[in-house]
Parts: sequence; C-alpha cells; structure tokens
Amino acid sequence: MPPEQRKKKVAVIGAGAAGMSCAATLAKHPDKFDVIVFETAEHVGGQATSIDLDPSRYGASWLNDGVQGGSAIFRYTFNFFRQYRHEPQEVKLQVSFGKGKGGFWTNVFPSPLVDNHSAEIKKLGKVLKWIKYTLFVTGVMPVKVILRLFRFSFDFRNKMVLPLLALFLGTGNQTPNVPSALLERLFDDPNMRLWDYDPDTLLPNLPSMYTFPNLGNFYRDWTDDLCSKGVKIKIPCEVEIVERDVTHSDSKHFHNIFENRFREDLCAKATSKERKDQILFATSEPQRRKDGWIGFQPMYYTHSYATHPDKIEMGFDCTNYQYQFRENLEDGSSPPERDRHMFQTIFLNDVEKDLWTIDSIDEDKVICRKWWCQWGHRWQHYLRVVPGLMFINGKNHTLFGGSWTLVNMHEVACVSGIAAAYRLGATYEAFDEFAEEFFAKYLLLTHGVRYKPSGRE
Repeated sequence: MPPEQRKKKVAVIGAGAAGMSCAATLAKHPDKFDVIVFETAEHVGGQATSIDLDPSRYGASWLNDGVQGGSAIFRYTFNFFRQYRHEPQEVKLQVSFGKGKGGFWTNVFPSPLVDNHSAEIKKLGKVLKWIKYTLFVTGVMPVKVILRLFRFSFDFRNKMVLPLLALFLGTGNQTPNVPSALLERLFDDPNMRLWDYDPDTLLPNLPSMYTFPNLGNFYRDWTDDLCSKGVKIKIPCEVEIVERDVTHSDSKHFHNIFENRFREDLCAKATSKERKDQILFATSEPQRRKDGWIGFQPMYYTHSYATHPDKIEMGFDCTNYQYQFRENLEDGSSPPERDRHMFQTIFLNDVEKDLWTIDSIDEDKVICRKWWCQWGHRWQHYLRVVPGLMFINGKNHTLFGGSWTLVNMHEVACVSGIAAAYRLGATYEAFDEFAEEFFAKYLLLTHGVRYKPSGRE
C-alpha cells in the first residue's frame, strides 16, 4: 500500500474527557486513522463518574459524584452531550461560604461580612483591571502575594477571595499559590469566566449554571458509538479507592460544618429594594422550580478551620444542585427532607488529615469514598509547564492533552483532545463562534499553531 494510503496508527492514553474527545475527532476520518484508547481504570470518563442510588430513599436513581456541572461557556462539553441526546439543565446557583456570623457570606442574601468588606470588594475590582493590563508581569504572581501587595485584610483574603477561588477552580488548599491571572480570568475572560464580577457583593445573585446529565450513561453511549466507528477502547477492571472524598447522607454532620439554613443573625439589614427582594426570596418557604429552588437552599459550601483559616473543606448538597432530584417533583413542591439529601464533603491534602472533620460523619450514612488526585494550579505550573507545552507537543510523535494543560475544567479537557486530533490531521468542525475562538486560543498557546478556519496549515 502506498504510504499516502496507509492509516496513521494513534494510541490515546486515557479515556477521560480529553482522550475521548481526541478519539471522537479522529473517528470522523476512518480512512486516515486507526485509533486505540487505553484506560487503566475500570470505567471511561476519568473523574466524570456516576453512582447508583436507591430512588425510594433519595428521590433519584443516580448521582454524578465527580464532575457535577459547569457554566454556559462549556460549549464543547454540551455539544458532545447533545450528540447523544443528553441535555444539561440550567440551575440558579446558591452558595454558602463559611460558618457563623463572623465568617459566613452567600450570594443569596446580604450578610454582615459582605457589608464589612464592601470597600475591599470595590477595591478588588480595580485590582482585577490592573492585573488584566499587566498580565504578562503580574499574571504569574501568586494570589497571596497580590492580595498582600494591595493590603487586603486577612479576613477578606481568607473568608471571601480564597474560598471563592478554591470552590470554583477546584484548587483546594493550594489556592494561595495559584497565579493571580486565574483570579482575573475567573471574572473577566470570556472563555473562562463563570460569571461577572459584582462590585457590591463580589459574587452575583443567583447566577446561571448547568448541571450535567448522567455522566455514566453519557460516557457509555459515547464509548459504544466510538467502538461502532472502529475505535478500540481497552479498559481493565482494576481500581483502588482511598478515603478522601466522601459521599454521604449525614445531614447532622453537614449542618454542623456548613451554614445550610437561613438565620436572622447571618443576614444584613435590608437597606435597599434589591436587598429586600433578596431577603424575601431567602426566607420564602422552600419550593421547587425548574431552574432550582425558591428559598435559601445552598448547593456549594466551604468551611474554614478555626486554627488554619487559610485551609478549607468543601461540600456539596447534591440534592439541591443536581436536576434529577427535582425532576419528578412539580413546581411549588417542597424539597426532600434533610435526611434524604445526598451530600459530598471533600477533604484536602492527607498530610493535614488531623484537621479533617471526616470522623464526625456517621459511618452508616456513607454512600461511597473516593480518592481524587488533582493538581492545584500553583503559579509554578504556569511559569514552567504551560509556556513550554508548545515546544514539546508533537515531539517524539507525542501530543499532550488534559485539563492540566491549562485549567482544571471538563471543557478544557475536551478542547485539548480536539486540538491533539487537529495536530494529527483531523478536521476541526466549527459549530459555534465562541467555541471556535476558544479553540484557536488554546491551539496557539499549547501547540504554537495558528488555527486556519478555511484549511489546514
């Protein structure tokens, strides 16, 4: 067979979002590529996993226990979902940060902590603009350095800024060491921001997010389709699970660690019509609606340790957040009883396990435990690794993909896989102008290649 007619053999290591996206893009050219995917775990999807539940007890038959959702910028993720008739569902996000009057704040109603730091919140907006225009100089500086440089208070740093970053970027206790560019990008970059910066409350009131469909089913459908197109996927049945991430139904533990109910002492004064409306919403009788809940029903939580205020535990009320738990309820229905809620608590860095509250969880209410090995976006990564990717991608017939190449998001993993396939000779199929722009930026940053819409280089 002439060389130009031979198929290029491609081995994809890992069947997570990046590997599957790469394989799916290559599979559109069965005459050009012979693709085989290797995965060391017993499932595809990487951290995007689901577990089965007893619907009679919890009100739903499944739970996404790894990746749970994303914002409207997740165009590639949603496009893959819709190809297999899996639809993400919009939800109005409610977040509860901290514990007690001196440490609590939320995006649902005004709190004393936000009022106390109103001047610093406005100051942060100016600092974000300064970082934006000096990004090549300040972008790699750790957040802790920037916050100290501009003389932000200890409480504002540890009770508002760092927990916000930690929760939504998944940086955990490495958050003080992440580059300041990520803080600025979180609020300002059109391809990365989860929401707009709010000069009054920092986090906007009830921003829209999207909860993912059953990821186990989605990745199975994706796998079956790729196999039908000639892609070989090798999945051994071996997995090791270590205590770290605990999914449970212990509502008492969750209430003791996080603020999950409205209290008058946690609420600031209603000094404006907007605040009155927020308080009225928060104090309303909890009711189901299509995009979430009426009333204070937080979904994301953080808890700082009294002895180490710069370190946190993160929690999720999956029943409040994931759509399947309200799917069979009518609008206006009350939420399930607290004891029927599914919670997830994330304990960070096992060398600091003496700080963890894991021992207070009722063992009889533990559903599952998982170990997540996750990188922390330290500033060194963006100084030493990310800028060098373009120089090693393609060397020794090897291309690199995964969320670690930029930011720990399912969306970035998908884009990285498509970019690797593009470098191998696959065609990029444009479906959305916003997504295409993100792809072009990613390709230039990590591969040093300019995207050409009308053809290949």
